Amino acid sequence: MEWARDIVDFRADWTAGYIRDALAMGGTMPMPQRAGNARRQGPPSGFQRPDPDPRDMGGGRCADNEWNCADTPNPLPPTETLWIEEMTWMDVRDALSGGKTTAIISTGGVEPNGPWLVTGKHNYVLRENCPRIAMYLGNALCAPVLELVPEGGIEPQTGHMTSPGTISLKQETFEAVLTDMAESLYQHGFENIVFIGDSGGNQRGMQNVANELTEKWRGSARAHFVGEYYRSPPGSRNVLRELDVVREGMPSDNIHDSPGITLNMMLDDINSVRWAERVATGQAVINGVDISDLTEALTWAEEIADVRSERTANIIREQIGH
Repeated sequence: MEWARDIVDFRADWTAGYIRDALAMGGTMPMPQRAGNARRQGPPSGFQRPDPDPRDMGGGRCADNEWNCADTPNPLPPTETLWIEEMTWMDVRDALSGGKTTAIISTGGVEPNGPWLVTGKHNYVLRENCPRIAMYLGNALCAPVLELVPEGGIEPQTGHMTSPGTISLKQETFEAVLTDMAESLYQHGFENIVFIGDSGGNQRGMQNVANELTEKWRGSARAHFVGEYYRSPPGSRNVLRELDVVREGMPSDNIHDSPGITLNMMLDDINSVRWAERVATGQAVINGVDISDLTEALTWAEEIADVRSERTANIIREQIGH
């Protein structure tokens, strides 16, 4: 670990120096020269690249190392994570062959959420909920959360873009990224691509992409938009009301925050809601719900996330048909 820290510190210091130089020069710095002014040499005259081998995987050539071969057994035991980005390519290959052929693409956002919640609110919620949904499904993996979404006009600034820290994508950019993510998963053999979004502005784009891809794939795979993750169907359980934590007549702070979202975020990281600072300053309350008792708050949060995830998994299962 000491070597790793030294490497990171060296690279960070070196990069920071180039950033300072670029700012001082008022623009991008030229690429640094290689040692001895050596230039990258192209292939020698007459060189021909070998024909691609269908067994090449893992980022290299099968002919060079068996770990680059499509059929080489995984040297490690099965991983427990359900996040594709936390798996090796062999982990994903083995999960697919083992029946995990559903992929969940979740969309969050970076936007203002009142004085206590960080701008990545929806992303924290999804990092907690997506693997729960996948676990309930039993045959699913989670793609990386798409953390940037449409938040309002960029120029001129509209919607959430009027608040500092917001990062917005144009609608066409958002849908293009969703399409590329889903197409990538489809090419690897996922048969059902599920879109869920934790924010209202994400819903239309996911619906559009799901419809277009399902038509394009013509039965070889399907894309599913599950809007019920965001808007609970009538009759869905309300955990905080069931526990008598939220009651009729309680005050509203009228900010972009709520007890349910705050508690769900706390499962991923209590610092994302500034819990310690709020307790220390007597501000650990949202819409009349006191979250200062951490054990109690996390107990509520666990049930909120679990109920929402199980409900979503059941709806996904109904859409897929098994």
